[in-house]
Amino acid sequence: MKDSLVRVDVVDPSAFTPPYDHSLCAALGSAGAQVRLITSEFAYGAVPPEDHYDRHEFFYRLALGRPGSRLRLLTKLVEHGPDMARYRAFARAADVVHFQWLPIGWLDKRLLPRRPMALTAHDLLPREPRPGQVSAQRRLYQRVDAVITHSEFGRSQLVEQVGVAAEKVSVIPHGAFDYLAQLAPGELPEELRADPEAVGGPVVLFFGLIRPYKGVDVLLSAWSELASELGDARLWVVGRPRVPVEPLRAAAPPGVEFLSRFVSEPELAACFRRADVVVLPYRRTERLDFSGVLATALAFGKPAIVSDVGGFSEVAATGAAVLVEPDNPGALAAALHRLLDDEAERRRISEAALAAAAGPYSWAEAARLTMALYRRICP
Repeated sequence: MKDSLVRVDVVDPSAFTPPYDHSLCAALGSAGAQVRLITSEFAYGAVPPEDHYDRHEFFYRLALGRPGSRLRLLTKLVEHGPDMARYRAFARAADVVHFQWLPIGWLDKRLLPRRPMALTAHDLLPREPRPGQVSAQRRLYQRVDAVITHSEFGRSQLVEQVGVAAEKVSVIPHGAFDYLAQLAPGELPEELRADPEAVGGPVVLFFGLIRPYKGVDVLLSAWSELASELGDARLWVVGRPRVPVEPLRAAAPPGVEFLSRFVSEPELAACFRRADVVVLPYRRTERLDFSGVLATALAFGKPAIVSDVGGFSEVAATGAAVLVEPDNPGALAAALHRLLDDEAERRRISEAALAAAAGPYSWAEAARLTMALYRRICP
């Protein structure tokens, strides 16, 4: 049943999370909202086509330079203030403005539109903060009308550690990226097809930006412990690095393949379809709430091994993931060995993952809860 029509702007100035933006906008549109996605050009590749929403590449239209370059960052910084000021007028047509990211907190606080506002706390606080970023993020939480986290863990952190008013914080689970699982089958990236041994044996997949807290070094240590017992199993480390990757390559034992670049959605889908197990060996951090990689594993029905960080334990409680102690290569190695050796257990976890993706972690449920939140903050 469709919800009463509400005009919503979903705003992600830097296009940090196109899959999330697309899925949320499509779900809200299907629920009856009139949705505009306010964002910028995604510099790394194609984005999903509009579905029940309109897309406006409103920000950084004059940005120069290649993705991630200093020139591109500087030109975006120059444009950000004027674009935010221009958006204030554009936002008058919306009943509610839902920010996904506000990249320059100290400036954004002064330029927010005069509309009911929600902010999704994808990162509870900046993970690699520059001076002043943490205090600016705290002030933004005070400025908006509602804050969304993806887990009860995230909510408790914001209330107890950051000082956000409890009545302002709502838990709305991160939807499983089912549109990725529905993409037409594509070929594996060429870099992962180069080794014929990778075709037949079991595959463990690490996917996502490579950052220190992601624990790739912990995963490589765990894989080393298993080297003599894994046979033809392969570990794929796939994603764009934010740290030097050569030390990781040098430390990698046999059976590990790296794909260190941006991966398109068809390539992503091929990697997840081929994987037998997905692993998220993240280190403990109080700034992590959830992970889009875990949401993708749910959509594909892939058994996942996850560190006990953020809201991951809440997914494990549904039976859709195996929980291990963070920063513990021995525990991770034992979980990998057990799951790779037990096809029936992998099948059970896969069924639980698909059930979670269709239920509490569905975009339909996220849209229902989000629309209810909009009604609470709209006059």
